[in-house]
Amino acid sequence: MSLFTLAQSLTQLLNTLPSPTQCEYINLDQAVNRVLAEDIFSPISIPRFDNSAMDGYAIRFADLNQHQHFTVVGKAFAGRPFEGQIGIGECVRIMTGACIPTGADTVVMQENTKLDAQGKITFLTLPKCNANIRHCGEDILQGALVLKKGTKLNVTTLPLLASLGIERVAVFSRIKVAILSTGDELVSVGKPLKTGQIYDTNRFTIRLMLEKLHCEIIDYGVLPDCSEQIERVFCQAQEAADVLITSGGVSVGEADFTKDVLEKLGKINFWKIAMKPGKPFAFGKLNKTWFFGLPGNPVSALVTFYQLVQPALLKLAGVSAEKIANFSPNLTACTTEPLKKAVGRQDFQRGFYYTNAQGKLEVKSIGTQGSHIFSAFQESNCFIVLEQERADVQAGETVTIQPFNHLLN
Repeated sequence: MSLFTLAQSLTQLLNTLPSPTQCEYINLDQAVNRVLAEDIFSPISIPRFDNSAMDGYAIRFADLNQHQHFTVVGKAFAGRPFEGQIGIGECVRIMTGACIPTGADTVVMQENTKLDAQGKITFLTLPKCNANIRHCGEDILQGALVLKKGTKLNVTTLPLLASLGIERVAVFSRIKVAILSTGDELVSVGKPLKTGQIYDTNRFTIRLMLEKLHCEIIDYGVLPDCSEQIERVFCQAQEAADVLITSGGVSVGEADFTKDVLEKLGKINFWKIAMKPGKPFAFGKLNKTWFFGLPGNPVSALVTFYQLVQPALLKLAGVSAEKIANFSPNLTACTTEPLKKAVGRQDFQRGFYYTNAQGKLEVKSIGTQGSHIFSAFQESNCFIVLEQERADVQAGETVTIQPFNHLLN
């Protein structure tokens, strides 16, 4: 079987998966990390009215050429506007955020004024017309598109909606994801190990990343190497979840009991991807449940989840294609040391990038890059992405880096 490139695999995967249709209306205080199911148009303008950007005095700009001293006729506070109208040679003491009085078109900063013994105001520095005024709709006009369908709601978008007085929003339903591991050698974290057994860290890792993606998780634990039990749990999962994720047993000819169950219950594609780590990968559908089979090695499982499953789940959650394409933007950096690389597979090495004294990005490799060396992630903050046909990299060469997003930070 020929190897798929990562780009080919991701394109095929995203083209196969549907966009969600089910949604619900919820309050803003419950909407963090949810995905908008409709475009949001502003019901009001922001600011709603012309207001002062400074503490100072509101005046008619045209009067500056005719008057040296101005009479204070009132005060305007935020929430308590001046009710009258400014006449010739008059001004209003105004505070930041207060409505601009009728007739005024300019605010002079308090620091640029002088009050004489007769209570008259003199302006020490002449402002420009419309100075220090925030105009109605300067930020957002009523009826303007504020947020697009497919936007993930967070600490910057939710306050924006709150400022518009929007109390409830339509969001896509959360994805239900079932996870499990198979293998007699695996033991759940917290239980004692017997000879030949290892802890099931992959399911633990996957669960942590699913929590950061705000998925609903159904954890079926560790299953023994028993085809009847695996089939029974797979049948339960495909009725209860939108997605089923497993790790291990996805190489062709390996762990046939898992492969046989998958092919019996649905249509599964077993891919060999030209990436390192993470060559074996399975994708398909069991009845109405999408299936992702990750490699068994812990680093391979994490990398394939990050590069393939993460964007897939974002699409199923309703995130826009533009946001998915930039879920982890690529940067360029200069290597500070040689990197070993064999031609033939796109390599995702763990690295640490930083800005040097000259303001340039530099990156270095972290530890051994074996697919079983999980500890290297502890000191990493990016993947060093080396092209499929690239060979060894010398110190000083430019490489692509992919800073970790919130899943790994």
